Amino acid sequence: MSKQFRPWKIDDVQLLPPSVQDYVPADHLSRLIVSLVRESLDLSEIVGSYPSGLGQPPFDPRLMTGLLLHGYASGLYSSRRLARASVERADFMMIVAGDPPDFRTISEFRRRHLKALAGLFVQVLRLAEKAGLVKLGHVALDGTKIRANASKHKAMSYERMKKREAELKAEVDRWLEAAEAADRAEDRLYGDRRGDEMPGWVADKRKRLARIRQAKAELEAEARAAAEAEKKARAEAQDRRRAEGKTAGKPAAPPKMEPDGKAQRNFSDPESRILKTKDGYIQGYNAQAAVDGAAQIIVAQTLTNSSSDQAQLVPLLEGIRSNLGRNPDEVSADAGYCSDANLRSVKRRRIEGYIATGRQKHGTRSATAKKASAPGSLIARMSTRLKRAGHRSRYRLRKQIVEPVFGQIKQARGFRQFLLRGIDKVRAEWALICTVHNLTKLARAA
Repeated sequence: MSKQFRPWKIDDVQLLPPSVQDYVPADHLSRLIVSLVRESLDLSEIVGSYPSGLGQPPFDPRLMTGLLLHGYASGLYSSRRLARASVERADFMMIVAGDPPDFRTISEFRRRHLKALAGLFVQVLRLAEKAGLVKLGHVALDGTKIRANASKHKAMSYERMKKREAELKAEVDRWLEAAEAADRAEDRLYGDRRGDEMPGWVADKRKRLARIRQAKAELEAEARAAAEAEKKARAEAQDRRRAEGKTAGKPAAPPKMEPDGKAQRNFSDPESRILKTKDGYIQGYNAQAAVDGAAQIIVAQTLTNSSSDQAQLVPLLEGIRSNLGRNPDEVSADAGYCSDANLRSVKRRRIEGYIATGRQKHGTRSATAKKASAPGSLIARMSTRLKRAGHRSRYRLRKQIVEPVFGQIKQARGFRQFLLRGIDKVRAEWALICTVHNLTKLARAA
């Protein structure tokens, strides 16, 4: 007896074609994104940038925004991969309604409206708050290093710049002199006929010399600005000591006006920096997030090119207040955020802070707290609070709230390197990444 199979109707013609949405399950993430861009998100800034009715009609901004949001939520970030998915995957085919945009159109839309797309973070956050996913009971802060769209091997130190500048200048000068000598010889030999072109690679070396000089000048300008700021701070400190009746003490050595020899500048993305991670050094940025403990919603985000987290605590707290109109009840953060100024800022906002004062193990006293200048200092009191609570400390919530979010972004959705260059564009791209993270949480709660 022969085995019977279900018929394979690959050649059948559908006389009553279904809607493009019929190919996607009702609970699919792409359905929520389509609903949001059509009904909930305010895209007036993007729509208003198309004032003219002349020329070929552009793609609907809602379609393009939905395509980008769903792409980032699905781990597809490049415009070429998004264009390919629009003709290969049912969920993307549904969003574009069978009319896929070219990859250049996708790339240009993202470039042109990057600032407006980053602004969707607050809109999606407030939708999550309305859905009951944001409580602001306990918020955990942390940062993660993400690679820039630049290789660390394309960076050059200030010391190497000075050496290479001299080498390139001497080499270009030698070849220019040789070219002029050849010109004179050929003029005698050929008269007015051509034959006096310089080698193409000489121009390339001159371009590289110009880039090195530009990067060197930028490092020198930064060093001068830092030296002036340090001189001003020293003068203000001396004035305070005199006002308090204290001796000025031995004058400190004047700050250096020249950059440190090891200071580096990257030629691909000059605003990125060499950052240390647990896996070694990368050329990248330090992305920051404040995560609400109720449903792991990102309630504030920032990005910096500094390896230190300390200066980011206040901007994150201000971001929470600005985005949601109120402060959280509790905040936890690791030792990278600990300083007297930060602890004062948390206390001034009437937030219960749980910030590690060193390498914090539950029930132990940290090294930083032991070195605190006064037993009653804020750092010492914070260390005592964490020590007294032991394993019941609210600080234990930090790791289980914020670190899974970075795992979902970097591992589940595969975002390990920024596509754009320049800190302003990278900040907007990080805001877009945080937006789609909140979208996925909103979809699961719907």
